[in-house]
Amino acid sequence: MEAKITRAIIEEATRDWLNFANSDVVIVGAGPAGLTAGAYLAERGYKTVLFERKLSFGGGIGGGGMLFHKIALEKDTKEILDHFNIKTVEKADLLLCDSSEFVAKLASKCIDSGAKIIPGVSVDDVIFRENPLRITGVCIQWSAVELSGLHVDPIFVESKAVVDATGHDAEVVAVASKKVPLNIVVPGERSAFCEIGETKIVEKTGKVVEGLYVAGMAVASVYNLPRMGPIFGGMLRSGKRVAEIIANDLR
Repeated sequence: MEAKITRAIIEEATRDWLNFANSDVVIVGAGPAGLTAGAYLAERGYKTVLFERKLSFGGGIGGGGMLFHKIALEKDTKEILDHFNIKTVEKADLLLCDSSEFVAKLASKCIDSGAKIIPGVSVDDVIFRENPLRITGVCIQWSAVELSGLHVDPIFVESKAVVDATGHDAEVVAVASKKVPLNIVVPGERSAFCEIGETKIVEKTGKVVEGLYVAGMAVASVYNLPRMGPIFGGMLRSGKRVAEIIANDLR
């Protein structure tokens, strides 16, 4: 029986890896923007895989606001929230929802739409081509290998589009900016200014260079925008917007 268990796990996992070794879209980070983008892209029929370095998904959602289990959103996100069947209550000019429900339903919709979320995988570099300059995939490694401090070479996943949804550090764009002639720097985010941050993150969501896109809080780091704290409407709208931009580019 034990050998059967091992074979079954390895065979099915390998089937997924063989399938997603060449994908339409790789999303790095399964936080709110990444999960939203994954759902909308998979619904459009794109082969979409999300790599999450942790063994759980949700990014900064789970802790709510300073471990109070609620998050805030603007009322103009109601259409997206309804799409994911997330319940809300009105409070002043905001919508409030339970952080656990928010995480669970974003992830559930993403998976049910056909996207694959693979936890415990880090992206430590990109694949690029020149003439014209473009990003054509990612280099991946088990997060456990990184934590161990061992030197183990990564393997590769090719894709038509890569989305940096890694959050505050914009890890994919940051490493690419150092190794690929993108002619950009990643200055990092600014201090809190919720109204501007929420608006500008959505406005600046999109293509950094051919094949590489940025969404969610990674946008704030790439374009030096203010942070927002436990209000997540901009994350949802950014995820939906990057999905629309990629779908238009790949069409």
